[in-house]
Parts: sequence; C-alpha cells; structure tokens
Amino acid sequence: MPIALPDGLPPGRFLSSGPAQVWFSDEFPDDVEELWPRLLSEQGAGGLVPLLCRPDGLGRPLGPDEVDAVRLEEVLARDFVEYRRRRLPFWTDPSPEPAPEGTEPWPHDPGPPFERWPGLTPRTPVTSADPTPGEASVSLLAGLMDAGSFGLAECRLALVPAPRGSDALGLTGWSAEAPLPLLCALLRSWEDRFGAQVVAVYDSELHVSVARPPVDEEHANQLALEHVLSTADNVVDDPPTPFPEYAKGLVGRTSWSFWWD
Repeated sequence: MPIALPDGLPPGRFLSSGPAQVWFSDEFPDDVEELWPRLLSEQGAGGLVPLLCRPDGLGRPLGPDEVDAVRLEEVLARDFVEYRRRRLPFWTDPSPEPAPEGTEPWPHDPGPPFERWPGLTPRTPVTSADPTPGEASVSLLAGLMDAGSFGLAECRLALVPAPRGSDALGLTGWSAEAPLPLLCALLRSWEDRFGAQVVAVYDSELHVSVARPPVDEEHANQLALEHVLSTADNVVDDPPTPFPEYAKGLVGRTSWSFWWD
C-alpha cells in the first residue's frame, strides 16, 4: 500500500530499509524548523516519524520484535556487574590515570555511588510546567541549527513508518558501533519515563531531546548509569569526565548527545 505523505514536503524520494519504505528529502530542507512541528503533530495520524539522518546511514533494519526481546532490566543489571568489575581498580585508586603525552593528567573518577544495580531510574512526573516531547524536540532542533553542528548539513529529512518515535532509529538500521537492540530498548524506556525523542543521527552521533529530565542528584545518578551502560564512548570515558560530574550535568538538561567510535 502506498504511503500517504504529508503536504508541503520538499522534493524527495523513497529508499528501502528492509520491508519498510523510508522517505528522504533530496536536500537538507531550508524550512525544516517550520516543517518539523507540523510533522510531529501529524505523526499520530500518518504513522510517519520525522528524523534527521543521512541516507547512506541505512543499514539492516531492526524490527520492533527484536527490541521487544531485550529484557532491559536484566541486561543492564548484568552489564553493570561486568562494568563495575572492569572499572573498580580505577575508581579505588586516587592516582591519576595515564594521559596522552602533552595533556593534563585525567581527573580521578570515583565511579557511580552504587555497589549493586539500582534498577531503572524512576520516571520524572509530568507537570504543567514541562514542555511536551514535541516542544522539547523542536527546541533541540533549533539548538542544533544555531550551533551549526558538524555533520548536520549532510543530513536529510527522513519520514520513517514507525509505531513510535523511539522505534524509528531501529527501522532505519542505523549503521554505527552502537549495540542497536539495547539502544532502541533504552530509547523506548526513556521515551516513556522522560519524554525522550530522537531528533538527529549522523555519522556515529545521536541527539535526543528530553521533555522531563531528572530533577535532583539522586535521580541523575541513576540515569547517568543508564547512559554509561548504553556503551556510548563520549559518556564518562571519552573525554574522561568523572561520573559525579557527568551525572550532575544531567539535572534539568533537556538534550542528550551520544557518540560511538
């Protein structure tokens, strides 16, 4: 069955991603900031999730059933045991870790304040003062545009036939070093708990808007651990940011960025 596209789109074409047909604009739309809110408002009716990505980033698509199969609590609990085993010698040794020649010694990282997996971070309650997930998404898009983020200009507007925003990344089969089933399971859960939405993905970078970020240090510590267990290279280890500092920075932050080597 042909996909009914929204009105007012720039020139584009369909590309196959497994059995799915993903629509891509031919160029980066000049009016994407005006187009984006309308596409979000029509997402429920049309079943098309807007996403900024590169057509050459399409890989093997991940079906929703493959994400369903990820038992997130079990996987993260197991991964935390292994992560703690590997990192504990560094956390308990106050001497600086070796740094590349010509750089300042890396700061000591005491690690997360947990000896056991603390469970998934409680959801942030919805309040009338919060932006909607769509509004947070629009705000992040504007921020990326203003910053002239590296790689963004090579993106195209994609419309992904996905049941929910967090499934769009898997259905494009984003080809990066991220563990895609785990990442998509995390994105689903973050969507439910924090109003998170994938906005842009290019090269090995992922940019996510957040409508309801953590509100205090305890809340942020648990969430920071989930970020670490996503395996993203920019979280904590590269650049080497001590865990408490990274977690503190999540309080009230309405956008999250991740990248993988």
